[in-house]
Amino acid sequence: MRLLLVEDDPVLGDGLCTALRNEGYATDWIKDGRQALQALNTEDFALAVLDLGLPGMDGLEVLRRARNDGVATPVLILTARDAVNQRVQGLDLGADDYLAKPFDLDELQARLRCLLRRHHQRAAPLITVGALEIKPATREVCFRGEAVRLSHKEFSVLCYLAENTARIISRTQLEDQLYGWDQAVDSNALEVHIHNLRKKLDNKLIKTIRGAGYQLVPIP
Repeated sequence: MRLLLVEDDPVLGDGLCTALRNEGYATDWIKDGRQALQALNTEDFALAVLDLGLPGMDGLEVLRRARNDGVATPVLILTARDAVNQRVQGLDLGADDYLAKPFDLDELQARLRCLLRRHHQRAAPLITVGALEIKPATREVCFRGEAVRLSHKEFSVLCYLAENTARIISRTQLEDQLYGWDQAVDSNALEVHIHNLRKKLDNKLIKTIRGAGYQLVPIP
């Protein structure tokens, strides 16, 4: 999943970037409010973590303008502004969640998983597609009752396809969710991940739609 981190503190931002990438998020880090607004309006992010005290444009103004522009990306505000009226203002402007600094990293990650569930209208912490079961919190995958070990990228591909079974997902969409701006992408990297998933699970699980992309197919 691709995540936008908007945080101007270099130490905190670097630590968060590392932690989120270790959790499998393709994380793009921006330190300026105006750049954040442009990114939200032009790129496809699964989630955004937004600080408020930003140079260029305050985080609340970024949020207000993004929502007015029709940006539906789930946004978690992460800030030292923890007064009740400030939390209320952030939520009323369109934030999906609000976490005050200092914070626990495990709680942040749990809240992000919760936002993804809400965004995909999935109440349970388990993704089930036919005989496939995915637990995002623990990155566990079971197929036909058997545990399957996947790499971070393989898990991300599978999870994104499983969250979007009603749609055909293009190669570009998948690559956008797998790699951040500063990550080089090999020309055949996605095909390798798809091949490995088919080999580890079932060759019929991921269907190639010629000229369009890929779709996860429920199989018993």
